Amino acid sequence: MRLSGFLIITRPVNACVAGLAAIVAYLIDTGTVIPETLLLFAVVALITAAGNVINDFYDAKIDEVNRPRRPIPSGMISREAARGFAGMLFVAGILASLFTGSLCTALAIGNSLLLIAYAAKLKSTPLVGNVAVAYLSASIFLFGGAFNGWTGLVHMIPIAVITFFAMVSRELLKDAEDTEGDQVGGADTVPLRIGIKKTAEFALIVSIFAVMTSFIPYFWWGMWYLAGIIVVDAVIIFAAFRGLHCETSSCLKASKASTLLKAGMFASLLVFTLSAVFA
Repeated sequence: MRLSGFLIITRPVNACVAGLAAIVAYLIDTGTVIPETLLLFAVVALITAAGNVINDFYDAKIDEVNRPRRPIPSGMISREAARGFAGMLFVAGILASLFTGSLCTALAIGNSLLLIAYAAKLKSTPLVGNVAVAYLSASIFLFGGAFNGWTGLVHMIPIAVITFFAMVSRELLKDAEDTEGDQVGGADTVPLRIGIKKTAEFALIVSIFAVMTSFIPYFWWGMWYLAGIIVVDAVIIFAAFRGLHCETSSCLKASKASTLLKAGMFASLLVFTLSAVFA
């Protein structure tokens, strides 16, 4: 067992990006950033890391096929150690949330429970698991807004909805890429039920909803936001189209559809940030 495995299994880059998204959400809502938003970063990063670890704990058998280099199947960390580490991260994140206000704490606790339920059960439930992950990603913006109370949370709903649809699309594509391992692990996913091609078509439809919703913040930020988000929307639609011709998981992986969609989502975060600061 290697010490580096404890870091790798948290997916530190993803956890830190999630934490930054919470700060961006507060910036979008208030137009400013205060030192206390570092608490938002800590809470979201810790709970996201915990969710990544507990997901790997439950996915160990599937990862032996899909991602054999992940820390558990590669032997860098044991399943038992991963479970204990996840528990520590969840507790640390919830304790940190006590300093952010009751609304944020409620979201932190609820999301922690949902992350555990997703890893243990919901992931193997067709579409429900995809929706759960999409909500968890979108709720980061709700969490950042909630630091400013109910008004801030409500203000962040359009951004959360954009993120939700984009994430549902990406999760569908990721499931389609992982069909071989999911079959071995006994998972029951949308691609295993309707096929990879139809799943890619479904993902495109959901992406279109994300693009349509992305125009709502134009009424806050104006033409500069519109110019930026149109470029991002083009990337998202292009990514979704990339997988339409695929009928196998290997083809979908080669298309880089989910990777491009992820890049589009990161770009949208940049557009939101720049618009909040300069618009």
